[in-house]
Amino acid sequence: MNRYTKSTIYLSFLLLFGGVQIPAAVHAQDAGFTPPFDFPITFSGNFGEIRANHFHGGLDFKTGGTIGKPVHALAEGYISRIRVTHGSGYVLDVVYNSGYKTINRHLSAFVGDVARRVEDLQYEKESWEVEITPEPGEYPVKAGQVIALSGNTGYSFGPHLHLDVFEADTDDYIDPLPFFKKKVKDNTAPRAEGIMLFPQPGKGVVDGTQKRQAFPLSPKQPITAWGLIGAGIRAYDYMDGVHNRYGVHTVILEVDSVEVFRSVVDRFSENENRMINSWTYGQYMKSFIEPGNTLRMLHANGNRGLIEINEERPYRLVYTLKDALGNTSRVRFTIHGKRTEIKPVEHREKYVFHWDKVNILQEPGLNLIIPRGMLYDDAYLNYTVRADSGDIAFTYQLNDTRIPLHGRCELSIGLRRRPLEDMTKYYVAGVSSRGKKYSIGGRYEDGFMKTTIRELGTYTVAIDTVPPKIAPLNPKQWGSTGRIVLKAKDEETGISSYRGTIDGKYALFGKPNSISGNLVCELDPDHIKKGGKHVVEMTVTDGCGNRTTEKFEFVW
Repeated sequence: MNRYTKSTIYLSFLLLFGGVQIPAAVHAQDAGFTPPFDFPITFSGNFGEIRANHFHGGLDFKTGGTIGKPVHALAEGYISRIRVTHGSGYVLDVVYNSGYKTINRHLSAFVGDVARRVEDLQYEKESWEVEITPEPGEYPVKAGQVIALSGNTGYSFGPHLHLDVFEADTDDYIDPLPFFKKKVKDNTAPRAEGIMLFPQPGKGVVDGTQKRQAFPLSPKQPITAWGLIGAGIRAYDYMDGVHNRYGVHTVILEVDSVEVFRSVVDRFSENENRMINSWTYGQYMKSFIEPGNTLRMLHANGNRGLIEINEERPYRLVYTLKDALGNTSRVRFTIHGKRTEIKPVEHREKYVFHWDKVNILQEPGLNLIIPRGMLYDDAYLNYTVRADSGDIAFTYQLNDTRIPLHGRCELSIGLRRRPLEDMTKYYVAGVSSRGKKYSIGGRYEDGFMKTTIRELGTYTVAIDTVPPKIAPLNPKQWGSTGRIVLKAKDEETGISSYRGTIDGKYALFGKPNSISGNLVCELDPDHIKKGGKHVVEMTVTDGCGNRTTEKFEFVW
């Protein structure tokens, strides 16, 4: 489906030049959604917050620090997908007749026939992770109906409900807050914490340097600049009565009373998700658009939001920050134009990647292909190669700081030597700024380890022959709690699979919370005979196929 429909383009035009609201905000009041809970609404996270490599796609509803709260359907519709995953835990998708879809994540349990069907499939597939796609209408729901219980499963740092809302026609993530606007009390405006200026390479300087610089809201010394620069702001929204901080819905930048940039965090598509890496630098939101960034929530003047400092005078900048409920604050600061020499960027053409071209880097033992559309701006690589006489492969620094790519790109690293014949034990490793290696994966082919990468960083090849470790947690309590808990760890390539049995029969172990990573089995008398001694056996395999099996006894 083409995400740039005529209606979308027209509405984007109106938003930029006419100041109208987005379709979701207009229709939300007519959708007639009831809240997912029957207690007062508060949030631990809002739509579009800055996260690693993605926007926060929905609202995080607080559940009072506990799990097991009944989750209600928002309107009339049907359950469209049922999943158990390590990433989002227990997950329920619902399609509503009003033209919206939702995903409920981090649940603790399903209810009724859905719960029974999931458990049956888990035992049938001998897998905690399962997925079911019911027929439309197989599980109809009505407004207020209990469809699940809230939880803390998957990558979750505390009990809550994550609710994504999608526009069915476009599959866009949209801000759920307008649906529940009348239920939310908030009079607290967003607050800024700092400013960052981005002189454009070879085209601008700030305080005499071409390096980006952060400034407090009230700098002690005047800020000087010359040439082409971009601005950015670190700011957060807050709500009445809670200590959480949230993303800012609308950011407007004016220079000398003329609007040059506006971001409205109202919707995005799955394809736009990684563009957050172009729009943000750390927690700073840029007020300009890099040439390869097509994120629709960003709107700028003809210069992509960049500011031309070409007169020796004060340039007065004003940021306006708004939340989704209209609470507003402003930040004012001044940049003083000061004529300064701007030196061209020193670079080797071979190590300049252009955002609008296919980029290929071929070095001894290295092949890298970056298709067009993977970079958001031109990249001037700080490329180096390091070698040690005992290394399996060279260590290739594509750049000294991480440059995110929009999608996966092919990387091949040649082997200098093969100390092991078993090629399944080799993997491509990323190398952090502190020198720590982490697995990227990959496969061996014709003298090279081949993989895909999503950022330009530092890479090499490593070997993993060390099997994972398994440790019982509080085994003396297993019988009394009816809960077996194991800790599985692997230092290099991570846990790729696990399988547990009790008395030789498959036992349903899962990873309810991926932050702790514990493997848990809730003892069930329908599957395990109660009364007496039992033997649990767990086998864990890492990313290079190294395997560990441990046995433990318990009484239940």
